[in-house]
Amino acid sequence: MTDLPTSAPTVLVTGGAGFIGSHTCVELLEHGYEVVVVDDHRNSSPEALRRVEKIAGRALAASYRIDVRDRGALEEVFTGHRFDAVIHFAALKSVRESMEIPFEYYDVNVGALLALLGAMRDHQVAKLVFSSSCSVYGETQADAPLDESQPPRPTNPYARTKWMCEQILTDLTGAWPELACYALRYFNPAGAHPSGLLGEDPNGVPSNVMPYAMQVAVGRREKLAVFGGDYATPDGTAIRDYIHVVDVADGHRVALTRLGVAGTDCGEPAPAEPAEPVGPGMHVLNLGTGVGTSVLELVHGIEQASGRPVRHEIVERRAGDVTRLVASPAAAERAWGWRTRRDVADMCQDAWRFQEAHPDGYGHG
Repeated sequence: MTDLPTSAPTVLVTGGAGFIGSHTCVELLEHGYEVVVVDDHRNSSPEALRRVEKIAGRALAASYRIDVRDRGALEEVFTGHRFDAVIHFAALKSVRESMEIPFEYYDVNVGALLALLGAMRDHQVAKLVFSSSCSVYGETQADAPLDESQPPRPTNPYARTKWMCEQILTDLTGAWPELACYALRYFNPAGAHPSGLLGEDPNGVPSNVMPYAMQVAVGRREKLAVFGGDYATPDGTAIRDYIHVVDVADGHRVALTRLGVAGTDCGEPAPAEPAEPVGPGMHVLNLGTGVGTSVLELVHGIEQASGRPVRHEIVERRAGDVTRLVASPAAAERAWGWRTRRDVADMCQDAWRFQEAHPDGYGHG
């Protein structure tokens, strides 16, 4: 593995061993960043970080097994490194679970952000990319894709924690003039790294449809429960905007560059007119494709990619779920000249490549 010059920017990635976090670490390493990860591995495996390094051909600067809410442990991390920016993924993320244990969701999701912001303030780190969620939009009446002007109407504790975190960041940027923050509201990340080495393998029972359906296809689970068959959609199942996890990772890297934190290896030709970095303040953008896919359409895509049936049954709706969540990606394209590059077929093929090669996942070592 190769080393970079000391001038390479250093980024702290919280939750960096998770599904989106690990793919983002690959993206950052491949574009010339030094990366430090903190993760308590409650829903991830240290093996993911070993695979990140293998794919990127470079080592992480460091990784720490800590809970971001542990202010003492976090202080040691910030004391040991000089960070140019932070990407904050660490959070609980199941809509269903948040309805059952809302206290834990507020404690973890809001508490971790507050602890992190305290450390950033104390160490004068003023650039942040925050992992928000399309769930803040809630149930909407319009069939048109959602843009950032849509008033948030979160319908479950998970979504409310994300909206609350956005409000905290908005308030803080008003009182901390140097703070520049992107809150990225991405829609439904799916897929896996095309190498087949890195994918989605949550601890316990998956809460998202793609990893659960993949585990059914590989024989690890009996059948998929499709929550709700009576939505006002063509096939009765909920519609979501699925976005490839590698595109999501790329979006986080681009957000860093727009905050003025560019890697030493952009990996692509420089634009004729480089975009000026955004100024301090709170900046909100959707990351999505603008294309809606129903749950049953996704199941059929997984069957095509795997060549295997995905046994499923339609059951009652889950509390807190909404009919349709599809992004308008226009603002990100205007601001960054950025758009997604991969479709649902790519997501299914890449996810199956990982699942077929690793039917039992990482083993959660």
